[in-house]
Amino acid sequence: MGRLFRRPTDGPRRTLWQRIKELALTDVTVAVRGGVDEGSLEKLEELLLEADFGVATTSRLVAGVEHEARDGVVRTRDELLGALRSGVEAALRTGDGDPTLKVSARPPTVILVIGVNGAGKTTFIGKLSARMRREGRRVLIAAGDTFRAGAVDQLRVWAERTGAQFIAGATGRDPAAVAVDALEAAAASGVDVVLIDTAGRLHTSGALMEELKKVVRVISKRYPGAPHEILLVLDATIGQNAIAQGQTFAAAVPVTGLVVTKVDGTAKGGVVVAVHAALNVPVKFIGMGETADDLVPFDAAEFARELLET
Repeated sequence: MGRLFRRPTDGPRRTLWQRIKELALTDVTVAVRGGVDEGSLEKLEELLLEADFGVATTSRLVAGVEHEARDGVVRTRDELLGALRSGVEAALRTGDGDPTLKVSARPPTVILVIGVNGAGKTTFIGKLSARMRREGRRVLIAAGDTFRAGAVDQLRVWAERTGAQFIAGATGRDPAAVAVDALEAAAASGVDVVLIDTAGRLHTSGALMEELKKVVRVISKRYPGAPHEILLVLDATIGQNAIAQGQTFAAAVPVTGLVVTKVDGTAKGGVVVAVHAALNVPVKFIGMGETADDLVPFDAAEFARELLET
């Protein structure tokens, strides 16, 4: 997966593991008469909450450490690190944890990308287009956000840069109509993958969520079985607010995968685990930079390792 959590150059920001090591959990005092230093467990819980793991996931991780300490499995800091890594990885694999991108048996595969303004939808679509083009797939990008000319222009640039076809509608046009145009163009030109952008709607806007539902209905009616993926883009830097966003979107449309962006810009990567746990939706990609090569297919084991890297 490569380095996700880049070390800062502007200050001594400590990693999560560096902070955890400062607990009273030393090589010889982790276990106390078959029990655990309760003060250390409370501090561990506090650090995990600060790292945006959320209450439910934090409670499970701490309970796991306590159980293994009582059983004599966790006696040292290294064993604690291993227990936490295993716990994070298990949490990401629990329920629907398959990060594999769905592909239609009959092209094109239709991928709808949703999320609020500023989360990084446009950049994600561009990076995904670049990745698929490198794999030899024919890609069509559809600019379904007809309300922001800037979004259309950005996508057009990405399409030109990656060699993808491009469809856009007039300003203010029905986004569902743009999606239909994209499907028709894809069928006519033998495209493998259609990437459809949507307006960066506020998750609190009922009218805009209804519009999103309409886009999904129209695509499904026009091309049964589509969209094959509905990918929700979330910004890691907003912390627990990402859960509220995710729950509202998932209540409106059947979200099939999560894309968590700006992971390299936060010391609170636990939100990735918290959102997966709250929505029971797999994390499919991690965004960790600005270039076309900075889109990383999700790997639970690698994520857990880097999150708790020394």
